[in-house]
Amino acid sequence: MSVEVLDSATIVNFVEDEEAFNVSIRDRFAHLDTNHDGLLSYAELLEEFQSLRVFETHFGIDVLTDPKELAHVYNSLFIQFDHDSNGTVDLEEFKAETKSMMLAMANGIGFLPVQMALEEGSFLKKAVERESTKLAA
Repeated sequence: MSVEVLDSATIVNFVEDEEAFNVSIRDRFAHLDTNHDGLLSYAELLEEFQSLRVFETHFGIDVLTDPKELAHVYNSLFIQFDHDSNGTVDLEEFKAETKSMMLAMANGIGFLPVQMALEEGSFLKKAVERESTKLAA
């Protein structure tokens, strides 16, 4: 984990860089597709959702969360990715929803730079690394 400075342009430029964004999407999808069938099941995405621990912590401190509420949230997230409602998420669905979420984050951050703690390998970290490489060149 590292603390980085970014703004909406950092994210938007990463998403609009088709090559960089597509490579990141394919890599993450392949990592999540543990059975290598080219599709993400609910169980495969659930593991990723749970690893983020967004709903089980409050400012880094574990909190008791109702398991039924968590199951509902995770199911709702899966439905967001499963655009054709067939019970699995293919690469294009994963890419489209990730892009939508990234652009929503960019919109929320706005044009003023913010400091964020970013996980190594996360899409936001890759966006910052891309921007840093471009600035150094």
